[in-house]
Amino acid sequence: MIELLNKKHNRKDFDCGKELLNSYLKNQASQDVKRKLSACFVLIGNETKYIKGYYTLSNNSIPLSYFAEQIQKKLPKSYTSIPTTLLGRLAIGKKFQGQGIGKILLIDALKRSYEISKTIGSFGIIVDPIDNEAKSFYHKYDFIELPDSQKMFIATKTIKELFE
Repeated sequence: MIELLNKKHNRKDFDCGKELLNSYLKNQASQDVKRKLSACFVLIGNETKYIKGYYTLSNNSIPLSYFAEQIQKKLPKSYTSIPTTLLGRLAIGKKFQGQGIGKILLIDALKRSYEISKTIGSFGIIVDPIDNEAKSFYHKYDFIELPDSQKMFIATKTIKELFE
C-alpha cells in the first residue's frame, strides 16, 4: 500500500544503503511535507508501518535551455522556464531490493504526476539521479538525459500513453 508519509510510519529503521536517502527520510522528509516543499509517499506492508520504499514529488521548473534543440523548437519562446514535476528522491529498503518495488514506486509516481498535470501544467517529470545505478534505472523506463545537465526527463505526453 502506498500512502503519504505520516507520524505512524517507522522511519528510523529504514536503510536503502545510501546515507543521503536514509538521512532525508529519517530527518527531513516530515519537515518538508509540513512546509509544503514536497510530498513524500511510502510503500508499506499490509501488516506493518515499516517502510519498504519511498519517493518524493514537488513542483519544479527547469530552464528551456536544458532541453535538446528538437524539444526547444516545439515550445513557445516566451517560456524561459518550463514547468515540470520533480521526482526528487526514490529509495528502496535493502531488505526489499530486487523485488520490483522500484518499478512499483516509479509507476505510482508517474501516475500521480500525470493526474496532477491534468489540472496544473507540467511538461514532464524530472529526476536528478544520485549515481550511475539510479541513472541506469531511469534509462530502463525511457527517461532521457538532458544535455549539459545531470538531470533526466520523461514527457507528460509519454506518460499519458501509459495510462490512457
